[in-house]
Amino acid sequence: MNRTFETLEFNHILKQLEEYAYTERSKEKIRALEPYLRETDVKVALRETTEAREMLDKFGNPPLVTLDQVEELLNTAQKEGCLTAEQLEYIGITLTAVERLKDYLSRGKHLESGLPFYEADLYPMTDIKEELAASVRNNQVQDYASKYLKDTREQIARTEEKMRTKAEAVLKANKDAVSEQFITSRNGRICIPVKKDYKFRIPGTVIDKSSTGATLFVEPVLVAKYGEELQLLKLDEENEVRRILYTLTALIAEQQELFYENIRVIEKLDFIFAKGKLSAAVCGTLPKINLERIRNGRHPLLDPTTCVPLDFEIGQKTRGIIITGPNTGGKTVAIKTVGLYCLMAQCGLHLPCGEADICMNSQILCDIGDGQNMTENLSTFSAHITNALDILRRVNRESLVVMDELGSGTDPAEGMGIAIAILEELRKSGCLYLVTTHYPEVKQYGENAEGVCNARMAFDRETLKPKYRLEIGRAGESCAFYIAKSLGMPADMLRRASQAAYGENGSPDIMDALPEQLERRSAPVIQKEKIHKNHQT
Repeated sequence: MNRTFETLEFNHILKQLEEYAYTERSKEKIRALEPYLRETDVKVALRETTEAREMLDKFGNPPLVTLDQVEELLNTAQKEGCLTAEQLEYIGITLTAVERLKDYLSRGKHLESGLPFYEADLYPMTDIKEELAASVRNNQVQDYASKYLKDTREQIARTEEKMRTKAEAVLKANKDAVSEQFITSRNGRICIPVKKDYKFRIPGTVIDKSSTGATLFVEPVLVAKYGEELQLLKLDEENEVRRILYTLTALIAEQQELFYENIRVIEKLDFIFAKGKLSAAVCGTLPKINLERIRNGRHPLLDPTTCVPLDFEIGQKTRGIIITGPNTGGKTVAIKTVGLYCLMAQCGLHLPCGEADICMNSQILCDIGDGQNMTENLSTFSAHITNALDILRRVNRESLVVMDELGSGTDPAEGMGIAIAILEELRKSGCLYLVTTHYPEVKQYGENAEGVCNARMAFDRETLKPKYRLEIGRAGESCAFYIAKSLGMPADMLRRASQAAYGENGSPDIMDALPEQLERRSAPVIQKEKIHKNHQT
């Protein structure tokens, strides 16, 4: 199926859809998304997309948040580990997001759709959220997390103030012995910068020295006495912080099931709302599941301001459509749009069109592009035949087959015969199929075969430009002569080409469009060629 995704460019649609998702698991689900094969599954998926789109249109984007890290933190909590203050604060933030998402969904309950009622499966755990908010902030445990912690930190602050006061007193009493008139900190201890020659003047411990060795940083004895008290207080603070962190971690571990339920629901909502956001981005419409009908369809990867809408229908009396028309006229885009719409609809996505009625397909089989492969020694024709035979082996009545330039890449007469043989096998299989071709005989087949219909891409002969509009029920022309004329091919070359293709009189349409003087100038040349041929005979 991945090859079909690439051929129909559905992989680009999945990349767009992935950009609208937040959680990694939702992105993984999008990357692995494949068409649902049961109609009930498709309808459920489409209903979810419709309900998400309605919520987005009325209330804006939901306050979704990724919970990818929460699961890892829960594993740590389950193993009786200790979460850091930063990790606990992150969990508190996610619970706030859960509460906001729950409120967002609740506002949509009056819409009488199922999506808003997912709020019943979200648990903001207000008590835990408030406990975390009161205990941790700015990636650290707050003073008010416990009375003991608050008292201990106040004692630490008083002790540090006493140490600074004693140090400043020693500094003032020994102005002639110090190199600077301020106290400093070295290795977490309060010191006085003492001149080397006066080191015995101030009792204390040398903690550090300057780069020149002229200044010693001394911790006075009176200050060191408070330093020991301070270290004990900081040990008490550290133990209390650790106890609080373990307590909060245990609260998280006790509610792990609710956390996992939040993760599951948010990931599901993330996936659903991603589909809704894509629908809004492409102005999508909910398709019905019954026939194969498209009204005002636009290829989602083309500029909607310039893309010509596609009207298309197949599936009731008509099982196959043969599309003809000029090169660069939009035939390939038309069949790729139909195939892409089927993939999108069966994956539960809205379609960028005015109206769509899509039938279920067990598989979508494609042969689009020249398929040349030098490493496998495949020419264009070989690649087409290889793909066609593979399609015929796999096709069944529930398949949709999309084939471009059927029978091309070889002798026109033989290619035409192969194209008709392939079409007949597809018709016998009962599948739905869309093919493009330039062969007139294939157009004749389309007129006579039961369940097959011709279509064409409209072409404006006055402006010599394609209209990119599909017209079902009428066979088209390749319009190669008109396109060649618009690109500057001389009239005499066009006349010769027309006569070579259609006989001496050429194609009436193109011959009539050429200048009259050219017709008069060319006539003797043609007569001369006839005489020369007769003389040779």
